Amino acid sequence: MLAVGLTGGIGSGKSAVADLLVARGAVLIDADQLARDVVAPGGPAYGPLVERFGTAILEPDGTIDRKALAAVAFGDEENRLALNAITHPAIGAAMIEARDAHEGSDDIVVLAIPLLTAAHRDIVRLHKVVVVDCPTDIALERLLTQRGFDRADAEARIRSQISRQERVEEADYVVDNSGDRAALEAEVARLWDWLTAAAVGRREPA
Repeated sequence: MLAVGLTGGIGSGKSAVADLLVARGAVLIDADQLARDVVAPGGPAYGPLVERFGTAILEPDGTIDRKALAAVAFGDEENRLALNAITHPAIGAAMIEARDAHEGSDDIVVLAIPLLTAAHRDIVRLHKVVVVDCPTDIALERLLTQRGFDRADAEARIRSQISRQERVEEADYVVDNSGDRAALEAEVARLWDWLTAAAVGRREPA
């Protein structure tokens, strides 16, 4: 197995790259989906969140209203830290479990992690880190035209992230997504060749 961390700033096209890799045979583990799973009723973070933030964060059917939770949790620093302390370990454990299920296989396992840090290499045992990169003005335009963000929100989200330079410094491979769809598909084709070579290299005896 080759475990590959995939990350990129908001609007960079990380999800598009993930979809193209899956189409080529990669297995996708999506941190965003796991984040939804752990807060679902019965999930490991559900009870602690309700206990910490109260029933006001619940929908009538008992599921967590993610917007209501965000409004409360990001209202002050103490609440934000409490949210992270509850959810991050649960998401991390789910990610490690999903990764380990492929141990011993020949799979190329792509772990899409929006806020990937250097610590993830050790915690999730990543063999490679791939960063999807594009200029900030292009990412902003995508958020406005493709995802329906208002400008103030989009700009605030981009400002809240680490810089492009910091993100790229963590990369073993950088996908340039500053062009059109055809250019991205060509980039991902080259990435796939690199990943398959890396996977073969891990299987061959030293």
